Amino acid sequence: MNKRIFEGPIKAAGAPYSPAVEANGFVFISGQVPLDPATKQIVPGGIEEQARQALSNLCGVLAAAGLSPVNVVKTTVYVTDISTYGTVNGIYAETFGTEPPARTAVAVAALPFGCQIEIEAIAVR
Repeated sequence: MNKRIFEGPIKAAGAPYSPAVEANGFVFISGQVPLDPATKQIVPGGIEEQARQALSNLCGVLAAAGLSPVNVVKTTVYVTDISTYGTVNGIYAETFGTEPPARTAVAVAALPFGCQIEIEAIAVR
């Protein structure tokens, strides 16, 4: 049986998704964008601020599931400008350290709310 995890720092109002779903010991975390949980707005600043906030939101969903970044086995990072990839890597390493999960990075034309980054993850208990 799948378990929906509705807690987390942000869930877009009215959007038809769960922040995370647990199935067979895996926790699938929906893409996290850099919305400030307090204001529900994209954080001001550039890719550095947005990457930190998206990762903070991801960690919030992990915490709601009783997990932490060490439980993450795979991420997908979407950016709207591939030239920001190096900056994102440095900030990503702050969260995942020297033994990061497997990852795919993709440049896309646009993301929700006009943000520059979205990060989804798969974690395991």
